[in-house]
Amino acid sequence: MGWHGLSRLAGGALAAAVLGGLGFSVVSQAAPPLLRLAYMRPSGIPVDVELVLAVDVSFSMTRHEQVLQRDGYRLALTSKEFLQALRGGAYGKIAVTYVEWAGRFDQHVVVPWRLIEGPESADAVAAELGRAPYQRAARTSISAALNFAQGLFVTSGYRGVRRIIDISGDGPNNSGGPVAPMRDVVVTNGIIINGLPLMIHHPSRGTDDAAHLDWYYKDCVTGGAGSFVVPVHGPEQFVEATRRKMVLEVAGRTPKARVIRVSARRPRISCLLGDIYQPGGTP
Repeated sequence: MGWHGLSRLAGGALAAAVLGGLGFSVVSQAAPPLLRLAYMRPSGIPVDVELVLAVDVSFSMTRHEQVLQRDGYRLALTSKEFLQALRGGAYGKIAVTYVEWAGRFDQHVVVPWRLIEGPESADAVAAELGRAPYQRAARTSISAALNFAQGLFVTSGYRGVRRIIDISGDGPNNSGGPVAPMRDVVVTNGIIINGLPLMIHHPSRGTDDAAHLDWYYKDCVTGGAGSFVVPVHGPEQFVEATRRKMVLEVAGRTPKARVIRVSARRPRISCLLGDIYQPGGTP
């Protein structure tokens, strides 16, 4: 498949089979008609996608939820649908790294950059992820996670048609700098940010939980051409939501079904939602 084929994929409608079945509400912004080559190095292995999987391991995530979340990525990487999407790319390969994050100074590369070009390499990455020990830490700094993730592209050794940060989390930014300005920097650098907001806890009075975390992720965290958000409303949805989101990312498609349009004027929820609870924050 050439560049024109990739462009058609980026702007194409999502097949009903990819999104149906679980009743997810998918929040999306439309992709442009043509792909922009965000960052082409003169050297580096050419791939369809350079993908950073940035996963929340803050204390608000239970151990059971952590296991489900990691299993979701392991099963997604080895799924028939993912491998089929992989084969449909111009190069038939992607580069992926798996990062866990929490507070401002808590980012850890669990699986360094790995090339996936078929079932064997996908199985190897999934196995490596499965062997890694679990860890947890305090606070939630989405802004620091995004900054850390974008730095990983500099030394990846790959040359992707698209660069994507796939970030999951169960609450708003409450540590480090505000998230929206960092999101803008990352997007300006030609990187797409997709989100998996984990809406599995009920917000309680006096906390920084977001009743509409999907809105927060769409308006304040994600961005770039064709970016989208797939909310998870229960632990039982972890595996399927992760698989479907990664299929979309590898195939370069933008969800069209059950789209919630976003106002271009201002966010529907404060992008400082969690930050106001920090010491010195503005109430």
